[in-house]
Amino acid sequence: MITGHCNCGSVSFDLEGAPEGVFICHCSICRRATGANGVAVVLVPNERFRWTQGKEHIAQWAKPDSQWETWFCRNCGSRLPGQNDAERMFIPAGLLPGNGLGLRVQAHIWVDSRAEWDEIGDHGQQYPEHYGTSGAQAHRREDLPRQAG
Repeated sequence: MITGHCNCGSVSFDLEGAPEGVFICHCSICRRATGANGVAVVLVPNERFRWTQGKEHIAQWAKPDSQWETWFCRNCGSRLPGQNDAERMFIPAGLLPGNGLGLRVQAHIWVDSRAEWDEIGDHGQQYPEHYGTSGAQAHRREDLPRQAG
């Protein structure tokens, strides 16, 4: 069992088994939401995720006219897990223990939207837009599963 929590500890959760890899979104929405180069998340099946404390401290914000949503702790502002689609949760990777999980970056998405100062320096697969797109394929943002932002 892996336990994660927000900065203040008001909200915590358990995850059964280690996630497979980290996905980093470089889109402009995620950059603005984090104040960084994007957001790093892991995806897990709903049945492997369980809130253990503090659901009453969870707040949500949805970007108008889009499917982009984010969840955060009302007390400390830490980004929190959220529903990615009907089968999966996304978990901000920084909420998990930093060592011992064997996690590596699996993919960078929305790379064509990254800031000019954002240099990708690992071996994760890079996608111009969403996971699985090539330069020849274009997917609209509204076609995407909801993601952490």
